[in-house]
Amino acid sequence: MNIHEYQAKALFAQYGIPVAKGAAARAADEFEAALAELDNGPVVVKAQIHAGGRGKGTFTNGYKGGVKMCPDKAAAREAASQMLGNTLVTHQTGPEGKVVKTVFFNAPCDIEKEYYLAILLDRASSQPVIIASTEGGVEIEKVAEETPELITRVTIDPAAGLQSYHKRKIAFGLGLTSKEQLKQMDKLLTGLYKLYWEKDASLAEINPLITTPEGNIIALDAKVGFDDNALYRHEDIRNLRDLDEEDPKEVEAGKYGLSYIALDGNIACLVNGAGLAMATMDIIKHFGGNPANFLDVGGGASEEAVTEAFRIILSDPNVKGILVNIFGGIMSCKTIAKGIIAAAQNVEVKVPLVVRLEGNEVKEGKQLLAESGLNLTPADSLKDAAQKIVGLVEAAASA
Repeated sequence: MNIHEYQAKALFAQYGIPVAKGAAARAADEFEAALAELDNGPVVVKAQIHAGGRGKGTFTNGYKGGVKMCPDKAAAREAASQMLGNTLVTHQTGPEGKVVKTVFFNAPCDIEKEYYLAILLDRASSQPVIIASTEGGVEIEKVAEETPELITRVTIDPAAGLQSYHKRKIAFGLGLTSKEQLKQMDKLLTGLYKLYWEKDASLAEINPLITTPEGNIIALDAKVGFDDNALYRHEDIRNLRDLDEEDPKEVEAGKYGLSYIALDGNIACLVNGAGLAMATMDIIKHFGGNPANFLDVGGGASEEAVTEAFRIILSDPNVKGILVNIFGGIMSCKTIAKGIIAAAQNVEVKVPLVVRLEGNEVKEGKQLLAESGLNLTPADSLKDAAQKIVGLVEAAASA
């Protein structure tokens, strides 16, 4: 789960990480109260969406830039009115863009130098890793590709936690050697790691982290993501979720315990088990198809959940075919069959449907489907299923 910059900065402040003063507004009549929290003078206005590249983005109303430095509060109000309620298109949103429903007024900072700093999970070692670079304000992927020597990495043993020598290595890697800046970095890294660990974050990123001419270190931006599986432990974080920033189909799937991620293909997948779902998408690709989604109904999905899975799949206009691939371990093939039949009765299935069932109660499941009268194509293996659905979709497209 991701949160907005203004929410991340509020968390930073709770953990003693220095941030510039700011206030958010969700409606035009909130502009005055938000701006009143800032001193007179220049104001930075930032559109709040879950996507990067806001500063270089363009609104569909023609207004350019989702991050604006304004000379005074009057200009900030005008910039905010151009952003709020309008659609911002960046390189990360895709051409459809995202509607800005919150703007963030920020006090500006004088910048002497920009840095990059983040804590995330190193999946190779299964440990948190701190990544820092003297090249802030740009994409860290570009730095890693072109100038990897400018990146400092420190892996943290979770049993021992963050140690003083870790913090010194990061500070020295950024070229921060004065006694005062070492002290500031010690406090900042302590707070950032504590936030990451205590809140079950998947990412805590500052880009850019800046130093001012006075030698102060400030988090100019903030990005924090959280492990969805741990949200039950953090009601305060769960309350920060912005459903408007998420795919409605993914939100609806979550209500039924389904793991759904929309992709850009045209062959929908309904599978039980994340590994099997990945394999199903791979084999569709192997035979020339393009998966439209990742959908894992889990090991104990009900008939109702399977019916809802079909409803969600068919709500995607790009779907031109459906492959059901079920291996009944905990899951019963009979339950899947009932769900398919119920779905067909409630949601008209106009696209080719290939079903491969194997495992627990497979004979009963196949018999139910055979007697249902549904227009579907059975398959005996995953290879057979993938070849059939790819062939049927291609045939329908050329018909």
